[in-house]
Amino acid sequence: MRDTAWVLAPLGLALLAGTAVYTLANYKMVTVTGDSMRPTYRPGDRLLIEQIDANAIRRGDVVLIEAPERYQAEPVLLRITGMGGDHVSGAGNRVTVNGKPLDEPYVTDADENVMAGAYDVKVPHGRLFVLGDHRTNANDSRYHLSEQSGSFAASGVQGRALEDSAAPNVLTTIGSLGIVLTLIGVAGYVARRRAWRPLPPGAPRAVA
Repeated sequence: MRDTAWVLAPLGLALLAGTAVYTLANYKMVTVTGDSMRPTYRPGDRLLIEQIDANAIRRGDVVLIEAPERYQAEPVLLRITGMGGDHVSGAGNRVTVNGKPLDEPYVTDADENVMAGAYDVKVPHGRLFVLGDHRTNANDSRYHLSEQSGSFAASGVQGRALEDSAAPNVLTTIGSLGIVLTLIGVAGYVARRRAWRPLPPGAPRAVA
């Protein structure tokens, strides 16, 4: 039993430590505070953000992006519509990228936002054209067209909102396994120590 304990406890602790290090290095939890991504994400929602490199970004990703010159340098949650080199145009809630209309089922605004006006831009390389899902209430690229066609630096992306929970579920499973193995190992070690506890002086001893 003690030999098993010496194996299980360190293995469990190693799994826990590895899971913690990997999670801290690759994910972070944020709380939605703005209204620009309704109905996909609402104020108060807790999101798991996967930290990614700029070259892993894809159109349609919802990203946490920082623009030091905007929003008081606070990161915002917006959806990537165009990437470097893309031709993006739109009017109201209709958006076209490289000549193809976007199918955007996540945009549910009943009325088109006429305040933003029409736009027709080419996204500079290394930058992103981003829009909020709540088009009538999103301070996105449409309102910054005079600044590099309204684009945001791709290097400002802090992470991507996870819609698929497969990776976090795997991490949770591994972490839980680590806890179980650690507890079993510690329990086995304690039980073995009690079984081997020496008798007090003067205690009767069995004689064969």
